[in-house]
Amino acid sequence: MSASSDAPAETTGVQAVLFALQIMEHVAVQREPIGVTTLAEHFGTNKSRIHRHLKTLAQQGYIVQDEVSERYRVGARLIALGHAISDSVDIVREAKLVMRKVRNTLNHSVVLSMVDRGGVRVVNVESGTSAVEITVKPGSLMDYHSSAQGKIALAHGGPALLRQATAKGLTAHTPRTLTDPAALERELAQIRQQGWAVAPNEAVTGLNALAVPIFDATGKLAAAVAIVDSVQFIGEPPTQEQIDTMLDAGRRISESIGHKTGRSMRNP
Repeated sequence: MSASSDAPAETTGVQAVLFALQIMEHVAVQREPIGVTTLAEHFGTNKSRIHRHLKTLAQQGYIVQDEVSERYRVGARLIALGHAISDSVDIVREAKLVMRKVRNTLNHSVVLSMVDRGGVRVVNVESGTSAVEITVKPGSLMDYHSSAQGKIALAHGGPALLRQATAKGLTAHTPRTLTDPAALERELAQIRQQGWAVAPNEAVTGLNALAVPIFDATGKLAAAVAIVDSVQFIGEPPTQEQIDTMLDAGRRISESIGHKTGRSMRNP
């Protein structure tokens, strides 16, 4: 992608590509077509700069302009790309059978989460078998420091992710939430050693989760799988059966997406 000769320095080269991707991503998450002025206000820049990138994206079919409103929405090429990516990401499919087995063994709700901007996003849920169900909705975004899944992400996601998560301070959701970065780092070291994480009463009073990591073929963290229930049924610490079942589930899902048992887990 080439920028026009009068473009400011930050819109040339790699920065231009990154900015175009940011525009495309923002357009993609809107429920309604969006205009140039609104985009310029969102990104804090001028309309001519926005228009240059929109024109290029439209020429490539990633976005289209409505002929009546002159606003922009996602194009067929971006939709097709999304479907292709969805089809190639098989971790949800591979995890499903293992998650169901965990649910049938332990009776708790089982959730699969992946790292997203600002936290970990729940991408799949197997509801528990109890008459009173305690679970997390698919699509929920949970903070890194106050959820078991988020702690797994911080423990295995590398120093950059930890710095990002602690940069703006750690919000206290309950009196039990860890808000001291040093205390959080000590817990993360323990999580790496034992292979699992819990967060009793830290996101919501009365709720706990037991999470384990899922690693890909390169040894990099791919996701986290967890059981969720009240603190009455997932204690502090959890039962050995719960721990063993979840560690086995994490291993099985990891192996199903190419991870070799015994490969050292690396932090990027």
